[in-house]
Amino acid sequence: MRNSMKVARWEIKRNIKNKSFIIGLFLTPLLILGFGFLGSLFGSEDETQSTTVFINDQLNVLDTITESADQFNLDWDILPTDLKEDEIKDELENNEDTAYIFLTKEALDNGVIPVYTTDEIDSGFSAKVQLLAAPLQQTRIASLNLSEEQLKVISNGVVFEETAAEDYQASGEQSVEAEDPLVKLVPGIFAGVILFAIVVTGMMIFQSASLEKKDKIAEIILSSVTPSELMQGKIVGYFVLGIIQVAVLLAFVVPYAVIKIDEPVLEYLFVPETLLLVLIAVLGYLLFAAIFVGIGATMSDMTTSGNFQGLVMMLPFLSFAIIGPVLSDPSGIVAKVASYIPFTSPGVLIMRLTVLEDWPLLEIGIALVVLVLSIFLFMKLAGKIFKVGILMYGKNATPGEIWKWIRS
Repeated sequence: MRNSMKVARWEIKRNIKNKSFIIGLFLTPLLILGFGFLGSLFGSEDETQSTTVFINDQLNVLDTITESADQFNLDWDILPTDLKEDEIKDELENNEDTAYIFLTKEALDNGVIPVYTTDEIDSGFSAKVQLLAAPLQQTRIASLNLSEEQLKVISNGVVFEETAAEDYQASGEQSVEAEDPLVKLVPGIFAGVILFAIVVTGMMIFQSASLEKKDKIAEIILSSVTPSELMQGKIVGYFVLGIIQVAVLLAFVVPYAVIKIDEPVLEYLFVPETLLLVLIAVLGYLLFAAIFVGIGATMSDMTTSGNFQGLVMMLPFLSFAIIGPVLSDPSGIVAKVASYIPFTSPGVLIMRLTVLEDWPLLEIGIALVVLVLSIFLFMKLAGKIFKVGILMYGKNATPGEIWKWIRS
């Protein structure tokens, strides 16, 4: 184990001193922040455009309308006007982004408020103006001189609350408190970032083993350590490098998210569920790292990789191929089966647990057992492949040759 740690430290030091690694380490978070800044910059330009709304107020509700517009954050300049409906034709033709609303007793009684707009106006104005219906309805109800009890019944209104069969409680009581989606989304995104970062870093094992074969460094290294120690050291070393990348990324992105999102992001992150999701991500790395280091040892040169090696590189991304069925039905047959397949299990489990309200503990337990057993199996197989492949020069190993090494 001591030699494996020496190899791990050597891999870490070698890559930390690599300019390409350092540039990539800081370039990714800076690009994310850059795109976020540009998005907010362009968004601020749109916010400066406001709609001028003239209101002919015959109901004395202009202050109420203005307060409602502020409450709904409507970007309107509300102004009073004495113009009548038959006097605004020229105004509509000569202006842009302007509207006229006529609040009359007759219109209120009929329930149809006349609104006239210019040809050039905010595309969302029609939807926004409907938000004023509620305060006008309150004015309409108040004019009926109803009792306090009648006003309370009418003001409450009627809504439909839907509950799926699996969420129905046996006692007949139902929970009406809606849970903030960020409670599960933040830990899921955090674990997903860890899985993606360390798996992508783990792909560097593929290149490392191949490069050492090409430059014939492997023979020198193997004179001091065994093939198993070399393989284990590479897996540990690149795992640490992946964690370093995650730490740098989060150091940039988390403060930006805390400032940008008006939610207690850190409180959602530091919960017990995050530990399980991170464990799944780490197990996913160990699985794919074992595969990468074994197959990387079968290649004489990265530029001559065959179809077989190329397909192996795509294994971590298989879960993205079924992202639609998993997110649309996280308890469906596709999601459940994919949770038990080692190559898709890490990604699918993280997606399912991010979406599901109640975690299926039995399914999670079975999936973790399958994943751990798969890691031990692939570590053993990778050790056999690495032991022979790392010293083979001149050509890439064929699937048939790899199968012989496994059986030996």
